[in-house]
Amino acid sequence: MSESTTAILETAAATETQSVKLSMQQALNRALDEILSNDPKTVVFGEDCGQLGGVFRITDGLQAKHGGSRVFDTPLAESGILGMSVGLAMAGFHPIPEVQFDGFAYPAINQIVCQIARMNYRSRGTLPMPITLRVPSFGGIRAPEHHGESLEALFAHVPGLKVVSPSDPHDAYHLLKYAASRPDPVIFMEPKSRYWQKGDVGTSDGGTLTGARVVRPGRHLTLVAWGAMVARCLQVAELAAEDGIDVEVLDLRWLKPIDAEALATSVGKTRRAVVVHEAPLTSGLGAEVAQLITQSCFDTLKAPVERVTGFDVPYPSGDLEDEYIPNIDRILLGIQRVLEYRRG
Repeated sequence: MSESTTAILETAAATETQSVKLSMQQALNRALDEILSNDPKTVVFGEDCGQLGGVFRITDGLQAKHGGSRVFDTPLAESGILGMSVGLAMAGFHPIPEVQFDGFAYPAINQIVCQIARMNYRSRGTLPMPITLRVPSFGGIRAPEHHGESLEALFAHVPGLKVVSPSDPHDAYHLLKYAASRPDPVIFMEPKSRYWQKGDVGTSDGGTLTGARVVRPGRHLTLVAWGAMVARCLQVAELAAEDGIDVEVLDLRWLKPIDAEALATSVGKTRRAVVVHEAPLTSGLGAEVAQLITQSCFDTLKAPVERVTGFDVPYPSGDLEDEYIPNIDRILLGIQRVLEYRRG
């Protein structure tokens, strides 16, 4: 075997080890495993996070590997889970608590808003809060009440918190590791309906981990989304392409802070925008996104920014979920309204 052939095979083998196909659940589990291995001050805990490995098995096997003092179960008391996180952070630990479902975060709002978000400011920087709160979020699994909430606007409104939501396994792996390395509290919103989606995870290079990401370039219109809605918008873009409509899909990723520059760049090119999210319309994060787009692209926009969202009702039972979550037809209609808009 020649030296050149050997070099090619070695390069191919190295490339293979740098990328692995994982589900989002597996990617998050791997990220937590590596965080625990690399930082002895990291602790992972929540309801059923220990021996069971979590409802969605995100923490599966971590207690057996890292011990019950670093990965452990808590009582069914979200205010206690987040209150304990504050104390641990003050003592120099890096807590990664889990709220079992998005709607279960409501009982802990006092701890999140009044303590976690403010402690660093209140202490003039002497008590940072390196807390990464994992929140299985959004709908799509036909769960009962309080198991399909979209709380991003609530969290993003609170000064002192950062908010991020990955849309695929690669970003889930890298963004969780990045969030856990920050000195600030990060709300990590995991789209639970995408836990079983598989994709290539580049374990050696995560790329740019701040700001938004163009996941599909286009010319005629920008679809802005995050979490589970990114995959749906990619489906819509493929269907729109059959009619000659070239749609760009922008994965916002960071919901606080929002990447205003990426919005301006994308919509400045396409001159039209539709924002898609699962949360209700009124005061949803899409309103903030639309304002940022209008502020930077007002002179060049060919149509008002359209929003396709959930409805202003409590999240419905599972059999009505398909009507509530923005579906392909509703998003296509939003695109049609923007493309057909005429001034005057």
